[in-house]
Amino acid sequence: MAERGLTQDELAAQMNAALLEITGRLGDVSARTVRNLVNGATRRPIGRTRVALERVFGCPIADLGFASPATTAPSEEPVLRRSFCTATTGVVLGSVPGVAGRRSVGTSDVLRLRDGMAKLTALDQSRGGHTALERAALAGAAEAIGLQQAAASQTVCQRLLSVAAHYTASAAWSCIDARQLDRARVHLGEALRMAGMAQDSTALLRIWNSTAMLAHQRHEYGEGIAASQAAQATSAARRNPLYSSLAHARTAIGHASRGDRQPALRSLGYAQTALAKTDQSAPRPAWISFYGPAELAALTAIVRELLDEPAHAEAASHHALTALPVRLRRNRSMTTVRLAAAQLHQGEVEQACATTSEAFELMAGDPLPGRLRTMLGDFHRTLFTVAPSARAAREWADQHRTQWSTT
Repeated sequence: MAERGLTQDELAAQMNAALLEITGRLGDVSARTVRNLVNGATRRPIGRTRVALERVFGCPIADLGFASPATTAPSEEPVLRRSFCTATTGVVLGSVPGVAGRRSVGTSDVLRLRDGMAKLTALDQSRGGHTALERAALAGAAEAIGLQQAAASQTVCQRLLSVAAHYTASAAWSCIDARQLDRARVHLGEALRMAGMAQDSTALLRIWNSTAMLAHQRHEYGEGIAASQAAQATSAARRNPLYSSLAHARTAIGHASRGDRQPALRSLGYAQTALAKTDQSAPRPAWISFYGPAELAALTAIVRELLDEPAHAEAASHHALTALPVRLRRNRSMTTVRLAAAQLHQGEVEQACATTSEAFELMAGDPLPGRLRTMLGDFHRTLFTVAPSARAAREWADQHRTQWSTT
């Protein structure tokens, strides 16, 4: 536990998640179960507890200092385990205020989990979706579900379900960005179930928004439009013009993907009108902190590109890049590649190649997210279709092909 930085609640959550993976049903391991394991009250874990421990730590329970179910319990705890527990239990418990002796779960737990979710969002906005981010989000969801079983009130219980839904939506989004589309669909289904039980309209909107993005990547444009319209219909979108704007922008992309110009531009207009009514200084959840005039300009560039209007797409991309915050490194990189694509479609081969180089520079030090890598692949194919013999095209391929295809 010390090596992994786990509190008793967190280990319980990971054990429950392991049982969900193994049996298809969430476990009922509690902090008290873990406390009994740590203080020696339970010396021979059996059944689901043993299986969960072995899955979480990746070793037999004997290696953790416990007696095997097939052997006689020792008269004295192994020296190594006794010394380890004595030295570290106080440190682990002391790292999270109130864990020792806490009898119920309350608002402070909800706030702590929300803080953790904000950190994952910041990581996503900088680096993009990746496996470690997905796993961390799922661990957060499992912890929220585990704590829910000891919630002090129905209100806290619903809030924990809401947090779990948002964490699972974060895992789904990480998969979408990494182009792990089948896993994303599974996570979105689970997130939708939890958001419904939590009666959280904002979580539902977020999930429908991600569902629309997933459908676009799978070229299921009818489903994408239906999902974005479901987002528009949520009470969160009806109450908050910021959410409404995002949902309409996503609908515009769905229409543009099918070549329906007028519905696409009409939805863009609705998105712009709603955004104009938004108080940009008002606090907002971390997951939607990316959205504002700059991001709407970036989404407008997508719509114009899909409608085969490269000059308009280029202008919108320039507009987005002048205002997108530096911290949104992944979004800036994708908008940069989109700008290059618009330039390429207008015959500006050398300029387009130079522009894509900026995207690589923006993401220097981290692997390229799957969506960005796919966009660069599309650019590469278009480049050699438009200008197969151009010197700039050959130089671009020589300089970037290895970096793009292996990161």
